[in-house]
Amino acid sequence: MFIRSALRAAVPAVILGAVLVGCSEATTTSGPGGDVPQAAPDVSVTASATADGVEAEGEAFPPASPEGDADAGPNSPELVRDAFAGLQATLNETCTPGAGDCAYFLGRVNEELAGLDAAMKADAKGPGHFKEPLAWMGTLRTELKNDTSTANLEKHRTQLIGTRDRINTWMQGHPDDYR
Repeated sequence: MFIRSALRAAVPAVILGAVLVGCSEATTTSGPGGDVPQAAPDVSVTASATADGVEAEGEAFPPASPEGDADAGPNSPELVRDAFAGLQATLNETCTPGAGDCAYFLGRVNEELAGLDAAMKADAKGPGHFKEPLAWMGTLRTELKNDTSTANLEKHRTQLIGTRDRINTWMQGHPDDYR
């Protein structure tokens, strides 16, 4: 039992360390180095996800499968907690439209919202418990119209950041959902 607890505490620290080491290798201020593949800013990516064998079209969020720890079932509260932590990690970040950092930042916010959306829908409390945040994310998906290109994400920058901030405020009022 002690070993399992120690591993659960150590694994996130090791992953974070690996990410930080990878980030510290950057040598430019205008984005990742030449060894990192990048999509052209005008490339439109369409998302199509399958859930229970049924194809769902028209979702701007990329397909996301919330991942908890190995012992967590699909209805574990850890999924919402972990997804919310990823979204919170973007809170002190922003970007200037047209700048090199915007493509990554807005894409990340979009992905974190997708993960949180999936986690809330899979939570044992049911989607009705997360009615407001799920509605806000649904409105955002409608606004994005399945277009996750940099140009479209920059066009909807205010809505992306606003949705992130509204969900953060809502979650702060529901601490039992993420602690």
